Amino acid sequence: MAAGTRIQLGQYAPPIHTIAHVSDPHYLGGPRPLYGAVDTDAHLARALEQLERSGRRPEAIVITGDLADLGEPEAYHRLKGQLEPVAARLGAQLVWVMGNHDEREPYASILFGEEPTTAPQDRVHDIGGLRIVSLDTTVPGYHHGELTDEQLDWLTTVLAVPAAHGTLLALHHPPLPSPVEIMAILELEEQQRLAEVISGTDVRAILGGHLHHAMSGTFAGIPVSVAAATCYTIDASGPFDTLLGVDGGQSINLVDVYPHAVVHSIVPVGDPPQVAGFSGVVLERLAAMTPHERREAFSNKRSTFNLGDVERSGGTAEA
Repeated sequence: MAAGTRIQLGQYAPPIHTIAHVSDPHYLGGPRPLYGAVDTDAHLARALEQLERSGRRPEAIVITGDLADLGEPEAYHRLKGQLEPVAARLGAQLVWVMGNHDEREPYASILFGEEPTTAPQDRVHDIGGLRIVSLDTTVPGYHHGELTDEQLDWLTTVLAVPAAHGTLLALHHPPLPSPVEIMAILELEEQQRLAEVISGTDVRAILGGHLHHAMSGTFAGIPVSVAAATCYTIDASGPFDTLLGVDGGQSINLVDVYPHAVVHSIVPVGDPPQVAGFSGVVLERLAAMTPHERREAFSNKRSTFNLGDVERSGGTAEA
């Protein structure tokens, strides 16, 4: 069986779209540690390596903001150079999103080859019938988020015509409260105005970043998924009156779009020791069985599924 081949073993057929959701790489203009301690380049490289190793072939890689830490032009060049080869190998489209640490002029000119501008960087991407709207929630000179009347009017016009497979809205400031109380100062303001625009539309999920910790919720009845940063994370278990940034807990998300569901899976960045598991030969054996045989072999607690050379927990795998 080829790596990454999907076989239907249950009631759900494979997803019709898969998107990789990455956030907050915070690249600097040169390969130096962020805050003198965090190797942003190595963390992102590790995340991308895991994505490629997985055998999954996402149709898009969505990066929800804070691409650069200081908005330096060279940081965008470096990040683009890091991501474009990976996207090309995967056959994925890159979907950039502005974050509060980004600057619109180098963002527009370096990533899109446009004239430098201070105008909001809102764009629409068609991914084989799945629409991804990149919405710029940044406020020049500030770290909190806002949307102008013109942006909301634009979004209303875009969403007036449904996309074949629905819409994912990608923005930096997620429309959710954070358990890290101080982040409330930097949240997206007047969120009800966005809710009025997207309610009743074909928006199936909202992808966000900014918070540096993974989180999910609902907004205007729509699922919201926040991807943790690849650079460093914020410890959501810290005392409520603190802000604790740590070099650990980095992750990316995989977004699987089904006809009637959108599934967000958190993929931790790192290489922990394997303590259990099955190899592809298990899937091949299960795929060759009838649904009833598969259930008896893998679900029945009294069944021993002898996998021979496949090890689990240090011995022969059983199910």
